[in-house]
Amino acid sequence: MELLKPLADATYPAYNAAFTGTAGSTTAWPPGAQGVVVWATEPCYVAVGVGGTATTASTPIPAYAPIPFAVPEGTGAPWRVSAIQVSAGGTVYAKPVNIR
Repeated sequence: MELLKPLADATYPAYNAAFTGTAGSTTAWPPGAQGVVVWATEPCYVAVGVGGTATTASTPIPAYAPIPFAVPEGTGAPWRVSAIQVSAGGTVYAKPVNIR
């Protein structure tokens, strides 16, 4: 089993964003993380990437289940997490991590 290692809070803090029928997006992080753990207060669709905006075609996640996502590599650009509701608005939370 691979362990997730949270990154330094000063450079890679946890962010959150509210979402409804309109996508909400976190503040962007600099490149360098291998992944991000994402969880939300309601079921939602999630997109992770440079300028990514979630749609109903994005990856669905259940409420209160931390899900690790890979971060796009090699772009050299800031990236973010975006979420849009399945049926009710909520808050998405995200924390960048590396794999040990």
